[in-house]
Amino acid sequence: MKHRNSLTLTATLAALFLLVRTGAAETKPAAPAAPPATLPGVAPAEPARPVAWVGISTSTEGAPPPGEVVSRKNIDKYVEFMSPGVKASVENGSELKIVPYAKIPIPKAYIQATEKYSGQCTLDERNDLKNWVAGRPFPVVDPDDPKAAVKIMWNFNRTSYFSDDLGVHLPDADTGAYFKDADDKAVYQVERHFTVDWSRNLRYFGRLHHDPRPIIANNPDQVFNKQGFFPLIEPFDLKGVGTVSFRYVDPTRQDDTWLYTPTIRRVRRLSSAQRSDALFGQDIDLDSFGGYAGQIPWFDWKLIGKKPMLASLHGQNLPPKVCPNDGGVTYCEDWELRPNMWIVEGRARLQGYAYSKRVIYVDDEAQMIPYSDLFDQNEELWKVVLINIRSSNRPNPKIDFTYPEERMFVYGFTVLDLQLGHGTRAAIPGMAFPEEAGWYLDRGMDAPEAASVGWFSIPSLIAAGR
Repeated sequence: MKHRNSLTLTATLAALFLLVRTGAAETKPAAPAAPPATLPGVAPAEPARPVAWVGISTSTEGAPPPGEVVSRKNIDKYVEFMSPGVKASVENGSELKIVPYAKIPIPKAYIQATEKYSGQCTLDERNDLKNWVAGRPFPVVDPDDPKAAVKIMWNFNRTSYFSDDLGVHLPDADTGAYFKDADDKAVYQVERHFTVDWSRNLRYFGRLHHDPRPIIANNPDQVFNKQGFFPLIEPFDLKGVGTVSFRYVDPTRQDDTWLYTPTIRRVRRLSSAQRSDALFGQDIDLDSFGGYAGQIPWFDWKLIGKKPMLASLHGQNLPPKVCPNDGGVTYCEDWELRPNMWIVEGRARLQGYAYSKRVIYVDDEAQMIPYSDLFDQNEELWKVVLINIRSSNRPNPKIDFTYPEERMFVYGFTVLDLQLGHGTRAAIPGMAFPEEAGWYLDRGMDAPEAASVGWFSIPSLIAAGR
């Protein structure tokens, strides 16, 4: 395969950091909400297309019990407890080791903020979140609410995963084709390997753990948050490449992302239209970061249902264990039956968006996305995003680094292009760095590893890339 250019590989890596059986009477879908007001550069909403309503279910009848290993041999028994994309990955050789359900602990400060502020949160005519200060904006979502899907997505967007700042140190990733060879053996043919020094995210609003809180008042750029992803350490020919991104408070204003390429000594500004592009055949797009990283008001959202489903939220292996029966393109980790998984469909209102829709699975307790399915313009399943999460007060149990409370950590991430047979997988921390903590959540701007506000700037991006 040809080497991708630096824009492709940077976008790929940047996206790596950052989801029936009816038990009771089935609920009919609520009437769809009125489409948001037209935003600059956004096409008017198309007439709603029919959605396969799953319903609201609590039934676990027929679910795989703890101790079961879901594989291609028995998958037909359990398909209703996973997405079509997860099913496709299992049919390709991935395996799901089933363990008992375990509760996800939520930080105390986040619970207190939810109790204090959630009652004042509303949505405007554009589906933008108003009067939010901190915590979960909508702790109870009525599935009959016409804006239920939008509220679910805002809950995910304001998840307890982090509220102040986030740092990821030395993650690594591989990308390549997966297939069966002449001997019918599964192969993952790695084309390129990547390592980045730091991925950081600084929030200006909803801060709970360190001053200034709940907001950083000195905000001349009027941003909600700033992100940086730089510099690349390998591959050698892309050393120094990186990005800085701003997301603004004004939902009608598109994100700004700047890419620095040292070989040509040039900073390039990327357009929002590129956020869904699988540039030159790569598997990851920027909007798939963390399950979904796009702007919520720029999509039309529909609730498809809510039911028990499988997810990987309490993994034990660090680094994650690669699956032998698919060549190693996915991770074979612990999965459990989560009792309440929201299923939400999102259709972009941006013209030229790569996907016809995203079907996103949101765990109601964790407010995390364990997987999402992406569909092409013919409404055919195209890609699946798989996220492996662990919950602990130690991001890496091999080192002496602890948090005062148990937190969630994404430690494995895979995107499969099911039509091309191509996959990208990431480990956090990278497999070559077993003694690295990997994740630094809500540590404050005075922490030893923290970066100043000035780090999130074009001059800093250029300086690190030289």
